Amino acid sequence: MKTLRKTNLILMLVALSFLIGCKDKDQNSKNTDEPVNVSYTEEELYRPNFHFTPKEAWMNDPNGMFYYNGYYHLYFQHYPDGNVWGPMHWGHAISTDMVTWKEMPIAIFPDEKGYIFSGSAVVDVNNTSGFGKGGGQPIIAMFTYHDMDGEKAGKTNYQSQAIAYSLDEGQTFTKYSGNPVIKNPDIKDFRDPKIVWDSIHEEWLMVLAAGQKIMFYTSPNLKDWKLKSDFGDGIGAHGGVWECPDFFPMVVQGTDEIKWVLLVSINPGGPNGGSATQYFVGDFDGKQFTIDPSFEKDLNSSEHKSIWIDYGRDNYAGVTWANIPDTDGRKLFMGWMSNWQYGQEVPTETWRSAMTVAREVELQKMDASYRLLFKPVKELTSYRSTKYKKESIEIKGNTKITDSKVVDLSSTEINFIIPDLKDKSFTFKLTNKQGDTLAFGYDSSDKNFFVDRRKSGKTAFSEKFASHVSKAKRTSLNPDLSATIILDKTSIELFFDNGETVMTEIFFPNSPFDKLSIEPNDQEFVLGNIEIHKLNFN
Repeated sequence: MKTLRKTNLILMLVALSFLIGCKDKDQNSKNTDEPVNVSYTEEELYRPNFHFTPKEAWMNDPNGMFYYNGYYHLYFQHYPDGNVWGPMHWGHAISTDMVTWKEMPIAIFPDEKGYIFSGSAVVDVNNTSGFGKGGGQPIIAMFTYHDMDGEKAGKTNYQSQAIAYSLDEGQTFTKYSGNPVIKNPDIKDFRDPKIVWDSIHEEWLMVLAAGQKIMFYTSPNLKDWKLKSDFGDGIGAHGGVWECPDFFPMVVQGTDEIKWVLLVSINPGGPNGGSATQYFVGDFDGKQFTIDPSFEKDLNSSEHKSIWIDYGRDNYAGVTWANIPDTDGRKLFMGWMSNWQYGQEVPTETWRSAMTVAREVELQKMDASYRLLFKPVKELTSYRSTKYKKESIEIKGNTKITDSKVVDLSSTEINFIIPDLKDKSFTFKLTNKQGDTLAFGYDSSDKNFFVDRRKSGKTAFSEKFASHVSKAKRTSLNPDLSATIILDKTSIELFFDNGETVMTEIFFPNSPFDKLSIEPNDQEFVLGNIEIHKLNFN
């Protein structure tokens, strides 16, 4: 009883202090970091501040992303009647900046032909499909029909490709009467069509995942498709099924050179377990994709025979937006921020899953080979408010950087530089008064970045969620280390070395993280500068 009275008194004093705006004069007392029992609702604790989540029920892969008339469209795999995977629909959301989203009515429903699996959407600018009326530009969605009855019956041809068209800018779709436009050639995993207009060869181009390879199709009208070639035998990671491909040309940064990039998601087989997305860089002649010899050499020398877009455990099935205006010129990407190892078990009940922050993609030539660089879209910077900046911080032991009295750490952008990294090692720690810790940093002994969520809060819902520390090899030769960190309530996105190495992971603390600190792992060093912005979405 005395303990309860004491706790109530403390809570009353804290509330009074907040109301009158007084400072906590005892912030350095020994009791500051003792666990405190505080009750939070699921919405307060886990609903992200700015990463897209459905209002309710299950979500996975992003689908059909395109830009049109001022809006970015995001469709997604959605089961509206439960918080685990079920009969798939295409959910729908729109945004003017890829940051703040408005959920729309479901766009495509399953029918007698099957569930609506992953796919893509394009703006048929020249009405090659003939679906447009009165000079209008139809939106064409291509998706996989999944015949669940056929799968249960033991058939192999239970997946086929279909299209639907929209005459109201993607709000509603009419399924094509001639579906399927591509029948199954007796391949068990035959899905996830991604369309792009090939302006070089002036035709529609589509890539499709087929077991352990990618198949390339072309079409003049989005209805009649011809198989041209396939890619993948003996190349890259093959620890699981290949899924959700994307394929597009990119100008190599700072040059006039054009290379083609192929994204391939794989489940399982990721570098830190479960789901992940690899990529390949090469050339395409309109029929065949050929991997660049220098990139192939890098693949063969890498640990997993692959190069990954993200070495964290929670960025999967990501694809790029179609119809981005030439005046913009960016390649824009978003992924599903979860992992099939535990995605259906995470401790949220009203909804399940979020998307990553939208990212800009660049292709750069490095040491005679090629690498994709990822960074948060520039639109996110317009939400910056509170700013904390400090330079030349000597890190001799555990050093507090900031806390929630200065910046809300559950809606934050952090940028930092460590000059002349060499053999320096460090660990950042996000902590709360419940005793939870999310640790991340760099270990010079093995030249690995790392994320450690083993003590980050709720982890027992899956034995695979926090079974080990996630690691990613540093590949940059820059003597200085730079990084951008995007923090939301239940996620961290780390962009090291201008996005050359990226790690995305989710977590579920028992109360919000309210302190950020850093410590050297072996020797003292100087944190060149750190800049922290609260991201304001009110």
